[in-house]
Amino acid sequence: MDLDYSKDEQAFREEVRGWLKDNLPKSLQQKVLNAEELTRDEMLAWQKILAAKGWAAPSWPTEWGGTGWSAVQKFIFDEELGYAGAPPLPPFGLSMCGPVLIQFGTPEQKKRFLPPIYNAEVFWCQGYSEPGSGSDLASLKTRAERRGDKYVVNGQKIWTTMAHHADWIFCLVRTDVDSPKRQEGISFLLIDMKTPGITVRPLILMDGRREVNEVFFENVEVPVENLVHEEGKGWTVAKFLLGHERLGTGQIGVSRRNVQRLKEFAAQQPAGGGRAMIDDQRWRDRLARVEVELMALEITNLRFLDQMVRSGKPPGSEVSILKIKGTEIQQALTELAVDAIGPLAEEFQPIDGNTTLDAYKAWLAPRYANYRKASIYAGSNEVQRNILAKMVLGL
Repeated sequence: MDLDYSKDEQAFREEVRGWLKDNLPKSLQQKVLNAEELTRDEMLAWQKILAAKGWAAPSWPTEWGGTGWSAVQKFIFDEELGYAGAPPLPPFGLSMCGPVLIQFGTPEQKKRFLPPIYNAEVFWCQGYSEPGSGSDLASLKTRAERRGDKYVVNGQKIWTTMAHHADWIFCLVRTDVDSPKRQEGISFLLIDMKTPGITVRPLILMDGRREVNEVFFENVEVPVENLVHEEGKGWTVAKFLLGHERLGTGQIGVSRRNVQRLKEFAAQQPAGGGRAMIDDQRWRDRLARVEVELMALEITNLRFLDQMVRSGKPPGSEVSILKIKGTEIQQALTELAVDAIGPLAEEFQPIDGNTTLDAYKAWLAPRYANYRKASIYAGSNEVQRNILAKMVLGL
């Protein structure tokens, strides 16, 4: 396999980089670099800019707005978005529900839901985890009972990211409580968040922000036509969706940007005198180790892309490697930053400028706190290791 970028691919990178320089709003970029909270309107505004360019959903088929790019071009695009400090696109519509509908949806479902997702007209969230059913997702208990042309849903979801912004939620629900296997009898429903009986309650995270929520369903009526795939076959849909979610958790471009930012800060002379953190051999060795792991992660990602190009199929269980190492690197970078700042690593109000001490402290506190969850979402890293052992290594 060839892991070097071709001249055309390098030219494509320059095209993307130049377009981002000219079109990424500075106000949004600054909020990302300072780890400030983005509003729903700000996230959707950036997606609309990309949609107008035709770059909102590169992985979708061209008939639904996809770019027709190669797998390597898609990787370069994601990497440049992260490195430039572009706002993350809400993944639940573009990267999760959209691909599910493209793969499993009816023609009517595709026509109804895909254009609004692409054009940032609706905001989606994901209803998977429940109290007691997180990593062991097949134990979920939210019930959907068929009554004529409707399902009546009762139950609770938890850690529902951005549910307070969402217009729609895609949910795993149990439609058959008597199935001999837990993975059977689960179905995949699309639910309008404005439906009577839905209650959203905030869960405030350790960084003081509202990002995740509890969602309660009490006799929520869902039209049968909102069932995706077959009744009782939702686990097949769930596995497909989780593969797409884990493929996007590496965040290589974001980590590359944060390595550079960390170096710039660590090279600064402390205001009270003394040597810069970059001169500390032990700390510098740790940073170098993370950089090597990030390079290895990029090469591994390129290997997966090479396989996708050759086979025409997305990677299977081995994509868990990207999830494990990508999130570990993200956490390691925030830990190195905490060590670099030491007891000054506390909450500060964001200010302009990306490498000044105060701006870096403002960026660090919420990022360090928020990234403690990175090794848990999309399936905890412990579970991912079990998947690799069983499905890839055959242990």
